[in-house]
Amino acid sequence: MLRLFSNSVPVTLRLSTTSVEQVRGMATLKDIRLRLRSVKNIQKITKSMKMIAAVKYAKAERELRSARTFGRGAKQFFDKLELKADEKAHPLVVPVTSDRGLCGAVHSNVVRAIRAFLQEVPERVQKVKIVGIGDKGRAQLARTYSANFLAHFADIGKKPATFADASAVADYLLNVGFSYSEALVYFNTFRTVVSYRTDTLSLFPLVTVKQAANLVAYDDVDEHVLQCYNEFSYSALLYFAMKESATSEQSSRMTAMDNATKNAGEMIQKLTITFNRTRQAAITRELIEIISGAAALKKAT
Repeated sequence: MLRLFSNSVPVTLRLSTTSVEQVRGMATLKDIRLRLRSVKNIQKITKSMKMIAAVKYAKAERELRSARTFGRGAKQFFDKLELKADEKAHPLVVPVTSDRGLCGAVHSNVVRAIRAFLQEVPERVQKVKIVGIGDKGRAQLARTYSANFLAHFADIGKKPATFADASAVADYLLNVGFSYSEALVYFNTFRTVVSYRTDTLSLFPLVTVKQAANLVAYDDVDEHVLQCYNEFSYSALLYFAMKESATSEQSSRMTAMDNATKNAGEMIQKLTITFNRTRQAAITRELIEIISGAAALKKAT
């Protein structure tokens, strides 16, 4: 905002009513035209983002099929062991998000589920530690739980997640230096193009796996083999969670951009009608003024 201060004597300008109305009409048309142009540009951007998200979604869905094979196989092993974490131990929370937004409530649902878990038991907030995947989840959780963060991984979502990325996160969780009996991975499970749900996966350290009562069902499992498989299961489950979240994100972004494009189209239609009505009113007013002036001159002569 610009403010003008002057020490000179104020000058009063007298304008006719006709000129003021014309200037106001022109300014209104100019504002509508500028807004109409900006909405059309936004519609082009959202339409392009929808097409890009559709291409990325098709690729992510193909890669998800193989990732589910890794994840479900490793998950069945832990389910059959019927592992139970120590409630008195310090839990570790791993939210799986990305660095990019404009995808609906994908990241917010993960953060909402983690907040519900922490607020369920007030004493849990003092014990829990968070290792974030993606900047969106970290940015939302850091507002209230910044002291609980051990680390976070960025550059997630710019490129499709690979098994090497999941292995890097798994290596950090295995050597984090923080004693925990269970790591809870919060992520979005892809269901259809327009739906997903927020789920939780449990990762157990080697100490907890060794104490499982149902481990005796597996013959000839020595400590080295169990350690290797536990490390592999960390990577497999994290890779599975990251692929599920990536597919859910792309499908949600495609839907969000489609809705944004439709809303922009409706706004363009309304602004076009408003612009035409305002323009017609200004033209009608000018014609009335011309006809009135001509009639006044004819009467005077």
